[in-house]
Amino acid sequence: MSDLVIVESPAKAKTIKKYLGSGYEVVASMGHVRDLPKARLSVDIKNNFAPKYDIIKGKEQIVEKLKSLAEKSDNIYLATDPDREGEAISWHLAYILGLSDDYNNRVEFNEITKTGIKNGMENPRSINIDLVNAQQARRILDRLVGYKLSPFISQKIRRGLSAGRVQSVAVRIIVDREEQIRKFKSEEYWTIDAKFIPKGSRKSFSASLYSDANGKIKITNKEQADKIEADLSDAEYVITKVKHGTRKKSPAPPFITSTLQQEASRKLGFQSRRTMKVAQELYEGVEIDGMGATGLITYMRTDSLRVSNIAIDEVTKFIASEFGPEFLPPKPRHFKSRSNAQDGHEAIRPSMPSLAPDKIKNSLTSDQYKLYKLIWNRFTASQMADCVQKTTQADIEANGYTFKASGYSVDFEGFTVLYVESKDEEEEKTSQLPPIEKNMPAKCRELKKNQHFTQPPARYTEASLIKALEEYGIGRPSTYAATITTITSREYVKREGKSLVPTELGEVSTNLMKERFPKIVNLKFTAQMEDNLDMVENGKEEWIQLLDDFYGEFDEVLKKAKAEMEGVKLRLKEDETDIICEKCGRKMVVKVGRYGKFIACPGYPECKNIKKYVEKTGIKCPKCGGDVIVKHTKTKRIFYGCSNYPECDFVSWNEPTNERCPQCGEVLFKKKGKKPVLFCAKEGCGYTKSISLEEK
Repeated sequence: MSDLVIVESPAKAKTIKKYLGSGYEVVASMGHVRDLPKARLSVDIKNNFAPKYDIIKGKEQIVEKLKSLAEKSDNIYLATDPDREGEAISWHLAYILGLSDDYNNRVEFNEITKTGIKNGMENPRSINIDLVNAQQARRILDRLVGYKLSPFISQKIRRGLSAGRVQSVAVRIIVDREEQIRKFKSEEYWTIDAKFIPKGSRKSFSASLYSDANGKIKITNKEQADKIEADLSDAEYVITKVKHGTRKKSPAPPFITSTLQQEASRKLGFQSRRTMKVAQELYEGVEIDGMGATGLITYMRTDSLRVSNIAIDEVTKFIASEFGPEFLPPKPRHFKSRSNAQDGHEAIRPSMPSLAPDKIKNSLTSDQYKLYKLIWNRFTASQMADCVQKTTQADIEANGYTFKASGYSVDFEGFTVLYVESKDEEEEKTSQLPPIEKNMPAKCRELKKNQHFTQPPARYTEASLIKALEEYGIGRPSTYAATITTITSREYVKREGKSLVPTELGEVSTNLMKERFPKIVNLKFTAQMEDNLDMVENGKEEWIQLLDDFYGEFDEVLKKAKAEMEGVKLRLKEDETDIICEKCGRKMVVKVGRYGKFIACPGYPECKNIKKYVEKTGIKCPKCGGDVIVKHTKTKRIFYGCSNYPECDFVSWNEPTNERCPQCGEVLFKKKGKKPVLFCAKEGCGYTKSISLEEK
């Protein structure tokens, strides 16, 4: 006889088993074992929204195994992830295994380490039904919106579409930004930059024109810039003001889920789904040489910045030992979480702060090493001393015009020796200035006029969209990756380089939602719903009442939309092709069926002509001149081939272009990545050319 511990995954089970030892059987449920069946609504609206759960198809054998093990066990512990979803999995397991609701069998592991598991096993509790109800409320809300709204959207726009409560808001945010970009009117402006050499120095420094005799200057056209240039010809420049100072830069706090996803996108080029997959592996446990299965980070779904005193003590000793005591702040740093953050977990940190990434690099995959290093660096830096910089600001005057220069030098590196946070916006570049003094003459080595145009707001990237969702209060840390995956896979949004761009489908469906279901895509309403779910979790609101308040109005709006749009069908330009139906002469259109896209005649049912859907790149085959088309492997990896296959055997993992190599005349290919390039594939040529993300 032994005690049974149930977790979600085999990796987590293996790591926990190592620490618990004999006397414990640790098994995995492989995630949820019971859920709302996909084939039907599975919610009894008239009976207080009672959910109708079934064993998930394919999980029957797992359930039988768990029941058999439970019957032979003295005690049963439910050790699923420490969040709403994990609580719900434990609740379903308890139901299936016939465990009492008030039985203290729920254990939580914030980190899969000896200490974390010991603490969890010593403090079992009963299942938190408020957490479960919050998860049920979210699940049922999403089911009601998805299953009631999706058929309507599909009928009005295109078969097979889906609508989701959070995904629709995310698409709206991207669509609204695209509309801002289209409406943006660019304005011309000019800057005048100069390079000066102070008297007695050989080193130059840069400065920009700031003001004239009337104050801060705005140059709006070439004529104005030319006049200033003429006024400054042969002018004598004097440094009229020099200000020295000191500034301190403090480190960023350790990661929470949203900032981890943002920074992994910026620094590593990881999509959020990839980030969370690797983070899950690091949390559940990795085989480390000499250590066995080891959980390397704390739980990765959190919006709390709290860090345990034990972890702070350990990283403080490590910093003092590896970098020196001068790299420690006067006292340990404690960061304040957002007001609405759940404080059930710590921030994301290494479970053993002294375990530096390079010590275990050989035991990790490339992705695991990169992400662990990012988490370890960020956490360690968060407990290091400030970076101290000496700053210099100077004014240089001539003929009533003032140029300003600024620069800095690092007096003490502090935390920056290890980690500097990335930003979505480019920071103003400054450089170190040579020794300068007030009233010192300076020679203008170069005066340069530069024409600019104001730029529209940037399109969202994964990093900036996650940041926006967090700021608006849309979704929760665990939902961001799934939301972005959904809106891209369902073609409401497409990727162009790092940018997220709405498709015509995304824009049309969003505009329909804004017109007919304004609350569903209203940012404040969706954020308020998240707050309401938090209130359910905290036992301050009844989940059935929340559902009832939402559904009554939603159902009325849906009925009204169906009545007023009866017989209306919205057409998409992107569905039209230039292929002429050889049977009736109409232009054929793209349709979506059970097995994906296909080409069909719009004259159905009179004309039933259909063709295979082919995605053209607009590039001509370098071998035969045919069309290069996008193809997919069985694992859905993209490659490129010729439409004249099998007569032409051209195939490439890299996308060909219409550009030719200037060295040998062969076709250039695009190589994607953080630094995309065009390259020549001809053996021995070696030509490459950097391209921007926009060109990518």
